[in-house]
This record gives sequence, C-alpha cells and structure tokens, in this order.
Amino acid sequence: MLKAKDVMTTEVATIKGSATVADAVKKFNDLGVRALIVDRRHEQDAYGIITETDVVYKVTAFGRDPKRMRVFEIMTKPCIAVNPDLGVEYVARLFAQTHIHIAPVIQETLLGIISIGDILSRGDFVEKPKSLILAKRIEQAIAEARQICAQTGPTSKKCAAAWDIVEELQAEASHQKAERLEKTAFEEYCEENPDAFEARIYDS
Repeated sequence: MLKAKDVMTTEVATIKGSATVADAVKKFNDLGVRALIVDRRHEQDAYGIITETDVVYKVTAFGRDPKRMRVFEIMTKPCIAVNPDLGVEYVARLFAQTHIHIAPVIQETLLGIISIGDILSRGDFVEKPKSLILAKRIEQAIAEARQICAQTGPTSKKCAAAWDIVEELQAEASHQKAERLEKTAFEEYCEENPDAFEARIYDS
C-alpha cells in the first residue's frame, strides 16, 4: 500500500504570512505551483496554506489590490495536514470529504506536499485497485478464521480473535463503499455455530 510519503513532492514552496498577495502570485508563476505553505512563526505555531483559488476567489473576484493585501488575510490556518504514513487512498478520501486539492505532509516538521496531481501521476490505484486487494484479504481472513476455529473450537479465544480481524476488514470495505453491510462473515458463521457468539463478548 502506497503511503503519502511515497507520492508526495518533497520540494515545497513556502512564503511568509506578512508577504503581499502580489508576492504570492509571483511565486505561483515563477515556480509553476498552485499552492504555497505559509511558514510558522515559531515551533508551536501552525502551518498555513495559500492557493491560487484563494487569490482568485478572495482578491481578484472583488477587485482588491494584491500589492496592498497580505497573505495572512486570505490564507487558511491552521491548514489540513497529512501524516506521511497515511495510505494514499485515505488521502484521496480526506480530499473528497474536505473538498481540498492539496495539503502539506507534516510530522513535527514540514516534509512535503501532496496534491491530487501527485495521487494521479504516482499512485498505483490503476494497477492495484484497493477494493480488489481488500476483497482478497477478506476472503483469506475468513478462510484462516474458519481453519483456526476448526482447530481450536468455535468458543476459543483464538477463534474469536480471528473473527475480529475479519470484521475489521469488512468494516473497512463497507466504509470504503459507503454501504451498510447486511450480514458479516462472523454472523454467517454463528448461524452454523451459535456458541461462537458468546466467545466474542469481551469484558469492558
């Protein structure tokens, strides 16, 4: 599974919050980028971000003078950040849910920046669709759970733990598809082995 750090761009263009919007536009054009990360003022400060869209929607659309406006007036701060170890499909889902196209990759310090373009050009979703991989993992986990339960008994702790793994995978697949799971593999197993359900009632 590719992670954010595998597809991110490590060369990040930054700008100070006190810079003018005109300075930001010049950087956009000179560097060929669509977003600039706004530097922190100190270690406890949050990173910000200014995008081409911010300039167009908040400055150009109102006829404001970009030479008189400052970056801090139109930036987003704190901005949504991505953990470098986050799977690329989760980054894509985060973008879809928050309606953003780009975000800094941060782990204590700024490591890079990831965009929709990075996901499209460097992701492996065409060759390795995650839904198909997840379906195979679920199939394997069910087979392993049934084998463990056959060896240790349907009420054993090992059997219960094996079905925990299956249900975690099925829950992820259900969330990925945004569909409610009618019946889990464990519920189907319980129809054959009613005693198995009691083994998964854990003490709180």
